[in-house]
Amino acid sequence: MEFFATSNSIPVHISDSRSGNVPVVFLHGYLETMYIWEEFLPLLKSEFRTITVDLPGHGLSGSFIMNTMELVADVISDVLKICNVESAYVVGHSMGGYAALSFAKKYDQQCRGVVLLGSSPYADPEDKSSDRMREIEIVRADKLVHLAQSSIPKMYAHSNLRRLDNKVQETIELCETHDPEGIVSSIKGLMRRPDMTDFVKDYGKKMIMVFGDSDKIMDLEGVEKMKAEFPKAEFHILKDTGHNSFIESPKETAGIINGLL
Repeated sequence: MEFFATSNSIPVHISDSRSGNVPVVFLHGYLETMYIWEEFLPLLKSEFRTITVDLPGHGLSGSFIMNTMELVADVISDVLKICNVESAYVVGHSMGGYAALSFAKKYDQQCRGVVLLGSSPYADPEDKSSDRMREIEIVRADKLVHLAQSSIPKMYAHSNLRRLDNKVQETIELCETHDPEGIVSSIKGLMRRPDMTDFVKDYGKKMIMVFGDSDKIMDLEGVEKMKAEFPKAEFHILKDTGHNSFIESPKETAGIINGLL
């Protein structure tokens, strides 16, 4: 069931399956919407109650002046209360993973565990700031769709692009629903996100990290570094997969999440 609610004075677009006794919140990545999960969620076990949301600045949700990960965490907490859910697992893709970690840290009692898909605990590297500022300029030049057309295909392994062309095009077209200033606010939030290394090292609940072996954003060298740095976490590396494991290797990714039961 899709509906709107208010969190911290902004409208939030939510979908709640309202069935299943193990709640899981799914958080999309940058330039995506809740609809990115549509084909994936039916692969999960019926015991899961699935909740998706358009994160601030994206889709049909409102935006803060700066969509910091802490403010996004506040929205996730409110979404659970609105859905009458005491605690849930949180699955975050890319930017959604940064939000998931902030939520887990700030709202420990509401979070049962975290699954990161193509995401990491690290802050934005210094050399990334010029790229982020360039994206802001592109968006403010009324070229958000052009940005999506150039960046979204890079999230897939080259070998998967033709097979998944419809999903790529759908994601690009849905960028028309984003408020450009909301995307700018989200880019600023990404630039300001804190390093969560110490938190992940000490995290005592379930922490799963899933990566593709052909991810152009999170390369295997970086994944190996994380495996050494975060021995408590459970790692999965999927073959012939890029940044979007739940789309490129949906059965394998669903199997990992189903393992939470």
